[in-house]
Amino acid sequence: MTFSAADHAAMARALALAANGLCTTTPNPRVGCVLVRDGEIVGEGWHQRAGEAHAEVHALRAAGERAAGATAYVTLEPCSHFGRTPPCCEALVAAGVRRVVAAMEDPNPLVAGSGLARLRAAGIDTAHGLLESEARELNIGFISRMTRGRPWVRLKAAATLDGKTALANGVSQWITGEAARSDGHRWRARACAILTGIGTVREDDPQLTVRGVPCERQPLRVVVDARLEIGREARILQGAPVLIATAIEEGERAAELRAAGHEVLSLANEAGKVALPALLQALAARGINELHVEAGFKLNGSLLREGCVDELLLYMAPMLVGDSAQGMFNLSALTSLDQALRLDIRDMRRIGEDFRVLARLRA
Repeated sequence: MTFSAADHAAMARALALAANGLCTTTPNPRVGCVLVRDGEIVGEGWHQRAGEAHAEVHALRAAGERAAGATAYVTLEPCSHFGRTPPCCEALVAAGVRRVVAAMEDPNPLVAGSGLARLRAAGIDTAHGLLESEARELNIGFISRMTRGRPWVRLKAAATLDGKTALANGVSQWITGEAARSDGHRWRARACAILTGIGTVREDDPQLTVRGVPCERQPLRVVVDARLEIGREARILQGAPVLIATAIEEGERAAELRAAGHEVLSLANEAGKVALPALLQALAARGINELHVEAGFKLNGSLLREGCVDELLLYMAPMLVGDSAQGMFNLSALTSLDQALRLDIRDMRRIGEDFRVLARLRA
């Protein structure tokens, strides 16, 4: 399929609109829609929150009667099923849209090509694949949940240039500067959930909330705590309920946490620790698309060893603290470089006085 420059421009606008829902649409995908008739944009919109109107409906409302004969550019295949809102493909048919261009097909098994098929059956010209890679990046977590049954896992760490996250005595605040910390909160805001371990809770007593940046809703906070050692006064237990993944079935502490409104989920593996892959599946079942990890080197290492990390978000501060300080990942010793975890650098930029590296684990 060949697309024109005008097609590219309209889809780029739809993607920009979709990005407005970066932090608000969970568990739904981020979707934008632009309606063009006779070379003019007559309506546009984006999906804002789950349970509310989808992008196509907002665009059709804005266009009114001018939607008839228009081309709809939508970043994700229009839905064809009844959820909390009616099917968007039926709204496009009823409005008399002439052509629909989708950036990508919907990976949701409830749609998976049926939306475009319904449009074609109604005599509407359809196409997909325009700026598909950009659309997939925007909804990388939703795609992961639909196709792999697990969230997209982004592991964030702040370290010195010699790869240390804390001094030998545990002091780590602050390795990176204010600009990097603020940037980290923006990545928190787009995530559906934030995960940490009991070691980090004990040593740093974090809140793990989004602060200092616009955020309409706080991500779910998840603590990996195999033996339910979390203290009653831990700051992470304040405010909204927390999900605590443990290896303990029942007990007084579990009952106490549940009575306080928190969820305790027992997922023990054969070693008596939390089964991390099973935890990812459980989070996907709760609609978690993107999981943001801020943990210590032990849990970081476990997640990497068990294949539970997709992407690294690393902030590197221009300082050196020496070999006695704590590293980023507790990984097994290697005997050959062929055993190393290989990364693809996706982005590298300066944030204040620090550097941010975004890298993905190679398959």
